[in-house]
Formats: sequence, structure tokens, C-alpha cells
Amino acid sequence: MQKVNIAPRKRRTRLVTIGDFEVETRGLATGFWTDLYHRSMTVSWPAFFASAALIFVFLNTVFAVLYMLGHHPVANVSDDLALSLFYFSIETLATVGYGDMHPQTNYGHLVATVEIFTGMSFLAVMTGLIFARFSRPKARFVFAKYPVVGNRQGQPTLMIRVANARHNTISQATARLWLVREERMAEGDVVRRFHELILDRSEHPVFSLSWTLYHAIDETSPLYRMDQEELAAADAVLVLNLGGIDDNSAQRLSARKVYSQEDIRWQHRYVDITGDSPQGRLLLDYTKFDDVMPEATSGDG
Repeated sequence: MQKVNIAPRKRRTRLVTIGDFEVETRGLATGFWTDLYHRSMTVSWPAFFASAALIFVFLNTVFAVLYMLGHHPVANVSDDLALSLFYFSIETLATVGYGDMHPQTNYGHLVATVEIFTGMSFLAVMTGLIFARFSRPKARFVFAKYPVVGNRQGQPTLMIRVANARHNTISQATARLWLVREERMAEGDVVRRFHELILDRSEHPVFSLSWTLYHAIDETSPLYRMDQEELAAADAVLVLNLGGIDDNSAQRLSARKVYSQEDIRWQHRYVDITGDSPQGRLLLDYTKFDDVMPEATSGDG
């Protein structure tokens, strides 16, 4: 008997975006039908409603065809049979029931019963998905465009400025900063390693305005004696995770920012955004939030 070689099923290449980085993955099943909930929660609003509209039109088309298979299953149908049955399907699926057209045979009642059940299920699913999308907490944390490395109290320090754009109170705010870089193991293979960068203050009791995170680059820091060229050779990135509890909704909020080594500004510091308003109040000028300046011109010595 001749041996038949069955070629393995090809699986699509996927493009995954993490921060500003794009990664191609290959060899995993997409799981479209088994992960519909995740796709419904993560797709954009226009795509979500466009998909729902297409499903709605498709279902009504299917049931209109089913009605056409029967012998006059619906009363008071106009000469334009296909379009009239499509409209009748919409009324039935939406459980509107205007009354002009109605089932008049057992077959028509049977199809209408199945369609009503389908419409009620579709409405329940759509209501749940829309509620879940609207009720899902979403943070409005603002991250500075560039991390900076400069001197703070005579110590080289990595600094990242963040802010709460809503200006509401975020309780138990926490921040964790990670350095991700390639490292060569003793066996010769290259792997990506995660190193947590210890922050001077990783918690904020009442985060409502701005917050600058500091990581001292001392002997215990993974960044110790590293420069921009070494970080570039290691394909290093910084990953900042920020979270807290929104006092208004009592929900947990979280956000993430990924910086490449090219984003780091060495021997720089942030431009001060604080000042006094004409009324004598503290002023925070967020138009300068992303501005940095070389340390030599900062005036801090």
C-alpha cells in the first residue's frame, strides 16, 4: 500500500502589538469560534456594531429563505415575496409584531417560534456584551513620552513622569517597572530576561494629579554601568505597569506603557510643570508634560 503523506494544516501568521512594538507569531490556532467573547470585548466600537449588524442581516436572510420554503406560511404578504418575508423576519426576530403579516400555517408558526427564540437569545447576548463593554473600567493615565536618566541627590536616576488625566482620586496606586533585555546564557542560547527596577516609591496613597517615579541606578540596579549602546545591543525595553482603585466606581484600574531604549533621554531631566496661577493657586501646566531639558541647562548644578 502506498503511503500517503498528509500535509499539516497551515496556520495563519498573527501580528501582535505590545505598546509600540510589533511581533509576528506563527503556528498557533487563532481559535476564532472558541474565543468570540474576547474578540467581542477587544474589538473597536465601529467594528463591534458593524459585526452585530451583519449578523442581524444574515439571520433575517436565513429565516426569510425558510419562510419561502413553505406554502404561503405568512398571511398578507405583498407581491414582492422575498422582501416582504425579509421584513416579516425582522419584525419577528425583534419581537415587534406589527400584526399586518402573521403566520397562518403550522410551518409558519414553527419557523416563527424558532426565530423568536433566536431573537431573544441574540438580544440577551448583545445586551450583555454592550453592558460589559460600557462597564469595563478604563484608566486615563498619561505617561511621559520619554523616560529620562539624570542626577537626583547626586545619584544617577531613571525617572518617568505619569499623571491622572481624570483628576479623580486613585487610592492604593501602585507602580512596577521592569527592564526586559536579551541575555546570553552559559549554554550559549539567548533568552529574554525580566528584571524588576526597584522604585524609590512604588505606592501613592492619593494619586489624582501627577507622579514622578524614580529608580536609583546604583550597584544593585540592572542598569548599573549600562549606557545607550549596551541597551540597544540587548534590545532592551522598559515596561511600566500602573494600577489603583478608582474611588468613584470602586473598581480596579490598570494601564501599561512600554518604552524602547531609544526613548530614554540620557543626562536629561523633566521640565518643571508646576507654577502659580494669577489667582495665587498651584498651577500644573500639562502642555510641558513631555518636555525634557539637558542637565547642563537645568540650573540645579
